[in-house]
Amino acid sequence: MEISPGTRASDAERDKVVKLLSRHMADGRIDVVEYDQRVARVYGTATRDDLQLVLSDLPKLSKEAQARDKAPARFPIWQQIEGTSWLGVSVLVLAIWGAISLSVGEFTYPWPIWVIGPWGAVLAFRMLAGFESGRFGHRVN
Repeated sequence: MEISPGTRASDAERDKVVKLLSRHMADGRIDVVEYDQRVARVYGTATRDDLQLVLSDLPKLSKEAQARDKAPARFPIWQQIEGTSWLGVSVLVLAIWGAISLSVGEFTYPWPIWVIGPWGAVLAFRMLAGFESGRFGHRVN
């Protein structure tokens, strides 16, 4: 059994290095093949010194870029998807209502409010309540 002279790296430290590598790949400093090779090296290393060797030829990221990467999304992804769906359907039903009104020659009953209103109210309540996003520290199972 070999004992390495350096300080052992944790999984959290490895994950941090992988995130830095993905940022460098997104910025175009390394390509996908090199990213894969470096990630394999990261998960194969045992010490912190070896982790730093993986990043040694890449520039340090600015504090602003690192803070931007750490900042959580304002809305969870499922709320973004639901909001986009609501907006798309709202535009669609308004276009249908507008086409019907134009073909008749006068404004018809504004039936899209029964699609847009309740659905939007439910989405707004769920977003403002925040219990689905775990903001209150506990989850309802």
